[in-house]
Amino acid sequence: MLKILKTRFKQGCRTIRFPKVPAPALPSRYRGRPIIAGRSGSIDLGKISFNPDSDMVYSNDYSMAVSQREDLILSPEREMVLARALNGKMLKIFGRSLKLRQVSAGGCNACELDLNVLNTPVFDLSRFGIQFVASPRHADGIVVTGPITRNMREALLKTYEAIPEPKLVIAVGSCAISGGLFSDSPQTSKGLNTIMPVDLFIPGCPPYPLTILDGFLRLLDQLK
Repeated sequence: MLKILKTRFKQGCRTIRFPKVPAPALPSRYRGRPIIAGRSGSIDLGKISFNPDSDMVYSNDYSMAVSQREDLILSPEREMVLARALNGKMLKIFGRSLKLRQVSAGGCNACELDLNVLNTPVFDLSRFGIQFVASPRHADGIVVTGPITRNMREALLKTYEAIPEPKLVIAVGSCAISGGLFSDSPQTSKGLNTIMPVDLFIPGCPPYPLTILDGFLRLLDQLK
């Protein structure tokens, strides 16, 4: 026991100090927000898979969450509009305590894993008053991942209906936002916003944990 305590003392605090200090440097292979300058046409962040083999050039910028679906469509003529904070009434309700129910609507488990990472000591999501709960009746909002398959649609809608008003809806990952790689399949949806109103869109395949956390904190006006 003493050896364990000694080792833990040497390790010190493992939680990053973001957002009080800038996030730690990300590796060079990290694929963040695409660089639009010099390209022709537009790019839909809600559809791309951030494939390293594409002709896309990626930056190290992890901030990509938006409030409106159309804000994910980037072009050289249009600057990206990041997620805005909730309005005064909603912010007063959820600003210091937000309980979320996560639903995997046919996902591959990549987005789900990065959501789980937020609960590790490195990110410590609960220090911001944000927690995932087991029941929609205990939740303030729903976090949806996956392309929303036909078989999951009813379960998703029942979960949404069980959350008391007012409630938030967050789409995480390309599949939830647009159907992703499965958007042409008749067995999946064309995006969560075609089924229910969405308050926050977090793109990525999967989104990096800092991208998700950045989106949550922008929504709750906790990025100063």
